[in-house]
Parts: sequence; C-alpha cells; structure tokens
Amino acid sequence: MTEIFLWLLTFFLLLALLCLLGYQLILLVDLEFDYINPYDSASRINWVVLPEFIVQGVLCFIYLVTGNWVMFLLSLPYLYYNVKLYMTRQHLVDVTEIYNQLKWEKKKRFIKVGYLIMLFLVSVFWLIWNIAEGDD
Repeated sequence: MTEIFLWLLTFFLLLALLCLLGYQLILLVDLEFDYINPYDSASRINWVVLPEFIVQGVLCFIYLVTGNWVMFLLSLPYLYYNVKLYMTRQHLVDVTEIYNQLKWEKKKRFIKVGYLIMLFLVSVFWLIWNIAEGDD
C-alpha cells in the first residue's frame, strides 16, 4: 500500500508541474497576442518558476529515497537543467527582453511539457502496475 501511495504522490506532483508549465505557456501566448502587458506576464511567470524548480527537486528526492532508480534517472536531466538555469541566473524572464525571447521561452516550455508528459505516462504505468500487483 505504501508504494501505491508514493506513486499517487508522484502522480500529483507531476500533474502540478504540468499545470505550472501550462500556466506559463498561457501567459506567453497571451503576451504574444497582446492580451497582457509584458510586465504582468513576466512577473507572473517569474512568480511560478521557483515553485516549479522546488517541486521538481522534491520529486527527484522522492524517487531517490524510495529507490525508484529508473524514474530518478529519467527525471535527473530535467532537474540538472533547472539547477543549471538557476545557478547561471537565467531562470527568470526579463521584462525588457521578453518580446525578443518570446519564441525561445515558448519553445523551452514546450520541450519541458513534452518531457514531463513522458515522465507522467511512465508514472501512470507504474501506478497501475502496483495497483494490479497489490490485488494478488
């Protein structure tokens, strides 16, 4: 039962990450179509970037502590990328350069969403596997 609880926890953490990235993409698309001004868009994106990094770190830590080595190794490149962005201080969106970086910022977040969807599907597989194994 503990494994099922842990897989449910990681399921919801991955879902939270997908929602945070979806929110950022919506803000970038709104900026692209001039529904929101650059200052509001950048401040809202910057407000959720650090929680995204923290949730990803917690997710990797859970995989490491519980011994899910495959999932830990699959989520490690994403964590490394986030840590690298944070250490080089490139994790925040600049208000003055947001229009110049709009295409790159959207592309970066779409790649993150694709990567997280892959992790999400693998997590759902292991969740269903553990539920089916628990019934035996």
